[in-house]
Amino acid sequence: DDVKPFTPEQTKEIVMSLQQPAVFCNMVGNWPALHWNVEYLSAVLEGKTIQFRLGLKTVDLVPQFETSCSYVEATLEEFLAWSCGQPSCLSGPFSCYNYSKYWAYADYKYIARIFEDKPEIFQDVRWSDFGFPGRSGKESTLWIGSEGANTPCHLDSYGCNLVLQVQGRKRWHLFPPGDTSFLYPTRIPYEESSIFSKVNIANPDLKRFPEFRNSTAHVVTLNPGQVLLVPRHWWHYVESIDPVTVSINSWIELDADHEARVEEAITRMLVCAIKSAENPSDGDLWLNPTEVEATSHEINLLYLNKAVSAYLKCQETSESGQARSSSIGAKQRTNTSCKRKRREAGCEPESCTLLTQECDFPAPKAEELQKIPFGPHLIQVLPQSHKTSVVGAVAVESDGEDLLHENEEHFGKLQCKRKRLLMRNDCETAAHQMDSDCSPCTSQTALSTNDLLDCLVNPRVISLVAQLLLERMRV
Repeated sequence: DDVKPFTPEQTKEIVMSLQQPAVFCNMVGNWPALHWNVEYLSAVLEGKTIQFRLGLKTVDLVPQFETSCSYVEATLEEFLAWSCGQPSCLSGPFSCYNYSKYWAYADYKYIARIFEDKPEIFQDVRWSDFGFPGRSGKESTLWIGSEGANTPCHLDSYGCNLVLQVQGRKRWHLFPPGDTSFLYPTRIPYEESSIFSKVNIANPDLKRFPEFRNSTAHVVTLNPGQVLLVPRHWWHYVESIDPVTVSINSWIELDADHEARVEEAITRMLVCAIKSAENPSDGDLWLNPTEVEATSHEINLLYLNKAVSAYLKCQETSESGQARSSSIGAKQRTNTSCKRKRREAGCEPESCTLLTQECDFPAPKAEELQKIPFGPHLIQVLPQSHKTSVVGAVAVESDGEDLLHENEEHFGKLQCKRKRLLMRNDCETAAHQMDSDCSPCTSQTALSTNDLLDCLVNPRVISLVAQLLLERMRV
């Protein structure tokens, strides 16, 4: 095995304590997963089809949410031919999508499922080198995209994130949790464990979202062989900048996820109750394609009770062992007795959460950062030296050898099966015009359900509700 710059114990301490993004270098040189380019994966899958999400390369002021994308089932061989502009793809699943106008993204594919008949491949991914023994490709997800493929800016409610770049390069735009209000968080489209931003990071509408000017982007281009640490609740917009990109990631569970599950269970109950009461003919496809259905009030109440019980149990365990917790990252250590519970109503584990209070994420103190061994093997992703204006103008290129950077979380997203529905619609519908007999001024626009939800399930509101609910349970 190659000699690593950090031992597994050292690496885990960094991952659990560092509350700002950083890139690990020279940590995966002996991982077989580094050979997982599209050609290799195509051969392994032997003609098996997977789902691709397609979006337009043209940059609009509105984010291309998953509800506004198209979907096709295709093999990796067909994807590769299309991405290379080969004539053979003219009659295949990508035939209606001109490569020069569209990008394709096979995102969020659980390795455990797509390679369920080849379990030996799981060992190609060795997160044990990062201090997580037993974690392999079975607990990881695969992302395959073409140039321009992107995910709307969002934060993951659960865990922190380790991302290995295998093929091609991806540009990451990261924003700290403290910038949440500047990013105009929304739960429409609704996905249990993702909070989206209304802002199109690549082309921000500063007239509609003026506070975005106050956000501070941390921009980095991730090269093959590098591993990015995305700390808990950091916002991120990710784009593929090479013809074909392959990434592997794994979310690391944190003790703080238990409170987050309570917050997300509250959010699910409110969103499902209010949106399900709307007239279906309104055409607002509020449910993200990753969500199969709007669960019933009874099921949502069951989730909430389970989340509260798990939180209280974890608190008891944590308090009894608090005297033994003295490291910087004690608050964020993985608690093996507090694993996600499987959903009883179905067979699949799921996940949820919302932001806890922003004050939970203070900027790291200078003396704490001094303890982190930054250097050629651990590169700090620094903020921009100026406030965000147009993010695309400050993106950073890498030379493929070393990283160049500017000064510039229902239960279990970590393992849940993301089913896709073939849906097309803009998630943000216009507010309905009030009838003349119920409004003194017909030129006025009525508040929509989405307007109410944006306020009702705002991270700060949900955090307060969760705290009041947990206090009630303690009493």
